[in-house]
Amino acid sequence: MLLIIVLAVQGTRVQVFQKKELDQNSANQRATVQRYAQPRGNLIAGQPVTGSVATGGRLAYQRTYTDGPLYAAVTGYSSQIYGNTQLEGVYDALLTGTDPRLAGWAVWDAITRHQQPGGDVVTTIDPAVQRAAMQGLGNQKGAVAAIEPATGRILALASTPSYDPGSIAGTTDQAAWEKLQADPDQPMLNRALRQIYPPGSTFKVVTAAAALANGTVTDIQAPTGAPYPYVLPGTTTTLNNDTGACNQEGLSLDDAMTMSCNSVMGWLGVQTGLDRMVAMAKNFGFDDAKLDIPVRAARSNFDTDMNASQLALSSIGQYNTAATPLVMAMVAAGAADNGQVMYPQLVDRLTKADGTQVQLMRPTLYRQAFGPGVAAQVRRLMVDVVDNGTGANAQIPGAEVGGKTGTAEHGVDNTGTPYAWFIAWARPAGSTDVPPVAVAVVIADSQASDVTGGGLAAPIAKSVMQTVLNR
Repeated sequence: MLLIIVLAVQGTRVQVFQKKELDQNSANQRATVQRYAQPRGNLIAGQPVTGSVATGGRLAYQRTYTDGPLYAAVTGYSSQIYGNTQLEGVYDALLTGTDPRLAGWAVWDAITRHQQPGGDVVTTIDPAVQRAAMQGLGNQKGAVAAIEPATGRILALASTPSYDPGSIAGTTDQAAWEKLQADPDQPMLNRALRQIYPPGSTFKVVTAAAALANGTVTDIQAPTGAPYPYVLPGTTTTLNNDTGACNQEGLSLDDAMTMSCNSVMGWLGVQTGLDRMVAMAKNFGFDDAKLDIPVRAARSNFDTDMNASQLALSSIGQYNTAATPLVMAMVAAGAADNGQVMYPQLVDRLTKADGTQVQLMRPTLYRQAFGPGVAAQVRRLMVDVVDNGTGANAQIPGAEVGGKTGTAEHGVDNTGTPYAWFIAWARPAGSTDVPPVAVAVVIADSQASDVTGGGLAAPIAKSVMQTVLNR
C-alpha cells in the first residue's frame, strides 16, 4: 500500500507539478515531433503562397513556399531548425493548430491532446501590386511599401535582394542558412519594415504639414519670408540647396516643395518649433517603438531634444531623422486621406482550415494628423511636385498623382551612395475620392550613375500605383 501511495505521489508530481518544466525541457522532443506531425496552415495572398510537404522522416511535414522570394518580406520563414519569423512567427499557434480558438471542445482536446488542423492567415497583399513592386526594384537594394489610405491595408511589402524561405525550412538546410547569413547584401533583412534610412526631402511633406497646421504658413503661394542665404542658427554654416533656382528670397511654400529647397524648408521647421514638429512627426508613426502590423516595425526616429540648427537639418530629413519605408508610406497616405493616418494592416482575417472565420481585422485610426483643409493644401503641393517639379517621372496618364522626391546623403562626409526616395499617392483624374494607393520607395544602394529619388524611385512608385489604378 505504501509503495502504491509513493507511486501515485510521484506520478502526480511529474504529470501535474512538473508538466510545464518537462514540456519546455530542451531534451523533450515530443512537442517538436507533434508540431510537425500534420501540414501547417497557410498564408494567403489572393491564393495560398505557402504549403507543406511530407518528409518521410521523424518530423513528418516541412514548410514549402510558392514564389518564396516574391513574398519573403511578408511571410518570413518557418524552419524546423531556426524557428519562425514575420507572419510565420506571429501566428505560429494558429498555423500549427494549437491556438485555443481553433478547438471545438477545448477541455476535451486538452485532455486528449488532440491537435486541430492548422488555421490560415489571409493577408491584405495584392499579388499584382506585390509583383510590380518586386519587378520595379529588380536587382537594386531597396524596399517598397504600398498602403490603401482609407483603410491602412498594406497592398505590397517588398524588399530586395530577397531569398527563398523554403531553402531553410528543413532539418538538412544548414548550408543554405550559413550562406544567407554570410551574404554581405543581407537578403534576409526586411528593408521595408526592419531598416531605417534618412528620408531626405520626402520628410519635407511632414514639415509642410506642420507649418500649415500651425499657421506658420497660411497661403502656399505667398512668400514665406525665408531668408537667403539661410545660416543655421548658432553657426556660421549655410544650409545649401541642390538647385540654383532656390537661391533667392521670397520663395513660396509651393516653390520650395516643387524645387525641393532646403533653405526654405529648414527655416520653416525652425519657425514652426521643435514641439510642433515632433508632434507632427509622431502623427505619422515616428518615435513609435511598438508599431505592430502585426509584425513589429523598427522604430523610425525624429529627435525630441534638439537645438535650432539640428531642427533645421531634421526638418529636411537629415541629421538623426530616419524612417522605415512603411512609415513614409503612412506619411503619403495621411496626406491622401484628409489627414487621417490609418493603422497599417498586413492581415485581413484569420480562419480555421475549413474557412470558418476566427478573427476579422477592422480598419483602425492611428492619428488624425491634421484637418481636411491642410490636407488639401499638402496634396496640392505634392501634385505640383509631380506636375512641375522633381517628381515628373511618376506622372500617370489619366490620373492625378502627388509625390515628393528625396535624395538623402549618408556616410562619413556624405561619401556613401545616396539613398533615393519617393513617396506618392494616386487616383483617377477628376476623382474626389480618397486615393486608392499611397506608396513609399527607397533605393538604398544602386549602381546607377544618377542616384536621385526622381530618377530611380519615382518610376517604381509609378508602376506600383498604375497597377492599383488598373485593378
